[in-house]
Amino acid sequence: MTARTDAPVYRADIYSAAAIRDTHSHYAALRALGPVVWLSKQKVYALPRYAECKAVLLDDRTFISGEGVALNPVANRVGQGTTLFSDGEEHARRRRQVAHRLTPRALRAMTETVEERAAAVVEAAVAGRNVDGVELATALPLSVVPDFVGWPQGGREHLLRWAGAAFDGLGPMNRQAVRSLPASVGMMRYARRVVGDRSVLEGSMGHDLLCAADTGEVMPAECATMLIDYLAPSLDTTISAISSALHLFAIHPDQWRLLKADPSLVPNAVNEVVRYESPIRAFSRTVARDTELAGTTLLKGSRVLVVYGSANRDALQWDDPDTFDIRRDASRQLGFGQGKHGCAGQGLARMETSAMLRALAARVERIEPTGTPEWALNNLIHRYERLPLALIPAWTTSGSPGQTPS
Repeated sequence: MTARTDAPVYRADIYSAAAIRDTHSHYAALRALGPVVWLSKQKVYALPRYAECKAVLLDDRTFISGEGVALNPVANRVGQGTTLFSDGEEHARRRRQVAHRLTPRALRAMTETVEERAAAVVEAAVAGRNVDGVELATALPLSVVPDFVGWPQGGREHLLRWAGAAFDGLGPMNRQAVRSLPASVGMMRYARRVVGDRSVLEGSMGHDLLCAADTGEVMPAECATMLIDYLAPSLDTTISAISSALHLFAIHPDQWRLLKADPSLVPNAVNEVVRYESPIRAFSRTVARDTELAGTTLLKGSRVLVVYGSANRDALQWDDPDTFDIRRDASRQLGFGQGKHGCAGQGLARMETSAMLRALAARVERIEPTGTPEWALNNLIHRYERLPLALIPAWTTSGSPGQTPS
């Protein structure tokens, strides 16, 4: 495929290691070029602005996921049969199988447990004072998500590596994607073994899927892919959000003081964190019929790249978009997607991130950087690899860490 003459061309590789470490400068350059930009390296139309990204996400008949959302043919072939790579009734059917687990009522039943675990995680971290923010951000999702999905205790030591590889493989076929292949295969093999052995945890989402397979509602082969569908995204994206929140509050102490003074800002803060540092960089869609988008002709079979991280910093949509402000109404951020392919697990992700922020606000006076953070090299997930921080405790009048007296 060659570039259309009516789309500006961007020749830099937004998936290079340097670009992953400095992603927002590339996004700004893309937005300056226009609403639809041809990426010459990936042979895809990038959508760097908010309006076009949202329009594509809401038009799932013209811009389809069933031919894959990755930027390489291997992943798009291997991913067939997953919830992410499906459209229409097939997509809806898959989501219905687990929808009861993700309703607000079902999640409310988990609130107390998640809050208690978040408090324990934060108390242990405050006791140590100096922490790696990524390890801190990992602790709660890793204690909640595998149990929720029903993953057996065996194999959990590989989950973070497997989940990261699952996302890495959805980029272009670069060094990152190639290196991810063995881990991605390993995760699928293990998931199939879990289903074959029926070793999922009793009463979990995975147990529900096996029961549905027993009654013919889903095919047995689908159970393994659906376990991964909800396990991998629920780990890495939430870890990204929590670690980004830690960094942002460390370098914006005024925002941390605002949150401590008014914990009702926590839901706003979660949206603003996801807007400011979107956990997912971009997914692609296939154009199902000739169409036009923002004055650019898109032919059937071409691909568009929905660049969430760029759309969420679009000055045409947001006032002062490069400023982190938890008082902003960022509820329309696209970090969790939109439309029928919107993140099914976003309620759980919001719950975990909110629980961590509330636990931190009650026990930590200040979050201070103690070293240079490092971005993880991943084609899809935008998160830190290393985040050195100090947690300065808030002391109660009794002399123990806790909520600062009002």
